[in-house]
Amino acid sequence: MTGNPLNNASPLAPEWLAVPADLNAVQEPMWAQGVQRNDAGELAVNGIPASELKAQFGTPLFVMDEADFRARARSFKDSFDAAFADICGGVDVYYAGKSFLCTAVVKWVEEEGLRLDTASGGELAVAARAGIDGARVALHGNNKSDAEINRALDMGLGRIVVDSLDELERVAKIASGRGEQAKVMLRLTPGVHAHTHEFIATAHEDQKFGLSMAEDTTEQAGLSAAEEAVAAATSYAGIDLLGLHCHIGSQIFEPDGFALAAEKLLRFLAAMQEKYSIVMPELDLGGGYGIAYTPVDTPRPAAEIAQAMAAVVRSTCADLGITAPRISIEPGRAIVGSTTFTLYEVGTLKTVRVDAPAAGTGETAGTQPENVTHPRRYVSVDGGMSDNARPVLYDADYSAILASRTSDAAPQLSRVVGKHCESGDIVVRDVYLPEDVAAGDLLAVPGTGAYCWALSSNYNYLARPGVVAVRDGSARLIVRGETEEDLLNRDMGV
Repeated sequence: MTGNPLNNASPLAPEWLAVPADLNAVQEPMWAQGVQRNDAGELAVNGIPASELKAQFGTPLFVMDEADFRARARSFKDSFDAAFADICGGVDVYYAGKSFLCTAVVKWVEEEGLRLDTASGGELAVAARAGIDGARVALHGNNKSDAEINRALDMGLGRIVVDSLDELERVAKIASGRGEQAKVMLRLTPGVHAHTHEFIATAHEDQKFGLSMAEDTTEQAGLSAAEEAVAAATSYAGIDLLGLHCHIGSQIFEPDGFALAAEKLLRFLAAMQEKYSIVMPELDLGGGYGIAYTPVDTPRPAAEIAQAMAAVVRSTCADLGITAPRISIEPGRAIVGSTTFTLYEVGTLKTVRVDAPAAGTGETAGTQPENVTHPRRYVSVDGGMSDNARPVLYDADYSAILASRTSDAAPQLSRVVGKHCESGDIVVRDVYLPEDVAAGDLLAVPGTGAYCWALSSNYNYLARPGVVAVRDGSARLIVRGETEEDLLNRDMGV
């Protein structure tokens, strides 16, 4: 498009949303490297156009660039290994499987030199089906069942991340009863405030995860829950205490929280090693690195994150006079999030008029702004909150572009909504799309690789979409989409 895009700005749009200079552009870094427009103007992934994906697999559809996933995984491994080479010989990178997991992804993770982080017995089952070595797998969770703990021991997991004093005792009892030792890390809450949504900030005190580092939080006067757990772990025959773990939240861009958490845990680790005459050889600093969901998001490259964290670990260990523990991290969203977009077909459209202050009114003291109505268009697609619950859960923002063709039409402020019987069923709250978007067009929403399929549901009895991996000009299903028959097979009344 040409001309000044600001001339078309809507007063209904949020302040951060600018009118794109080109509505057809595939704006980095929201998209996978293999996504671009082909000569016909269609969005294509490694040469496969959106219309072909629609014809072969239907919509809605999660479309993943496999090469991009592998490249992001390698980038984290290589960048952190290089940054920490002189500190602890490298870093163990655990892919956070809760962001998106299937057997194909487990195999990619292992082939690229990463390990796997799981958060339930079901995720462990996927890991086992994929054939990954259990020693390269971790298990998280704030309320692990006896069955999950036993499965972890059956698989010979490299670590069980313990979340509470009660759970520590349970793991110790189960392991001792089997005549084994469970390899355990203690998850601590360092009290670091992460600048993110309240529900995905996990290192402050008032939430369900982790052992508090604040004093007087247990029945043992003067001890924190974290220290009591260290003391207990050293006394249990069934526990092999590997070290400490923290995770301050998700979708974080600022580096300060990671640095502060690393310093606090290293100082605590040093104090515990001296007080209890033990060695804790490992320290996991979690994940939570942000990605670009909209044009204004500015994620940091893996190398920059690694160098910043390494500087803190290096200086803190030198200050404490301790040997650096083996560091591990847990990126999930930062690897898989931008590898994937969701492809939808447009159905009904409607435009409403919404009151907003007229431009330039209400600027004189004592005057009231003059309200006028402005258009907002609703673009309905054939999916919705059943394949992307993040907007309704976290007020998450996304973007979208016309995928089946290019357009020279003027921009119109639009709201992409789903087909569910729910007014909160919003996929993209605010985005500029061409005025001529019509039923039958294809839309693509980038950044849906993390926590979209994983959080998907059958609300209104919609079948969950499939996931397609594209590589070297060919596409294959790595997760089959559900059918109505799949849904009815669980209904025992028929």
